[in-house]
Amino acid sequence: MAAKKESKFLTYKNKPLVRNGNTLYYGNMDDKFVVMFQILTTTDLDGVSIADKVSVQLINTDPEVRPHDRIAQKTEKKGLYNAMDIGKIWLERALAE
Repeated sequence: MAAKKESKFLTYKNKPLVRNGNTLYYGNMDDKFVVMFQILTTTDLDGVSIADKVSVQLINTDPEVRPHDRIAQKTEKKGLYNAMDIGKIWLERALAE
């Protein structure tokens, strides 16, 4: 019986979710696109910082594409849940093409 390979990353909807400070990356870097979330502002709720304003960018991972042209779509959303919701939809559609 083969042992199940452990993932080093937290996953959301079966895709890796990696955080570095106020930036989160969603998706597999081997795929054509990933989503980058940047937490722009936070609010304090009972001593806990909650993401308030979040920038969402669908990014092409092809190293041959110029950095300026890598951003396929972008928006700003209120709250991390709303940002992740639109990011997941964009990523699914981009990878389906």
